[in-house]
Amino acid sequence: MEWRVRRHTVRAMDVDIRRLGPGDEPAVLAAGDLFDELPEIEATRRFLGESNHHLLLAYDASGTPVGFVSGVETTHPDKGTEMFLYELGVAEPARRSGVGRALVEALALLARKRGCYGMWTATESVNAAALATYRSAGGQPSGGTVILDWRIEA
Repeated sequence: MEWRVRRHTVRAMDVDIRRLGPGDEPAVLAAGDLFDELPEIEATRRFLGESNHHLLLAYDASGTPVGFVSGVETTHPDKGTEMFLYELGVAEPARRSGVGRALVEALALLARKRGCYGMWTATESVNAAALATYRSAGGQPSGGTVILDWRIEA
């Protein structure tokens, strides 16, 4: 499922941002070094197969993957649908060039096109790079939010 958001000109490079879908597992695996861990083929296939899961990859002019953003639409009966920005990753050489901002803006555009009323994410308060990227793309801190997580063992 190729969906080109548009060509972005960021500092020192042009990037193409593409939305991936079913059948694009090889593209995800080729960009494996952008993720925290190497992508698992079955998890990748499942993610790409879900219509409310979104993975956008940024490619430089040579076709090398330089960043990604993933998002998941969540719907609640009394709120409607919003986009959760799940993860953002940018290759070290492309950091501080605007690639992350372009990816976040592309996900926000996709959310708007899909009828989402908003988009949100969470990051550590000490992650200055992430906070700067999200703010540069229009994100605003939501005061007083506490994030709790559960580790669920099989």
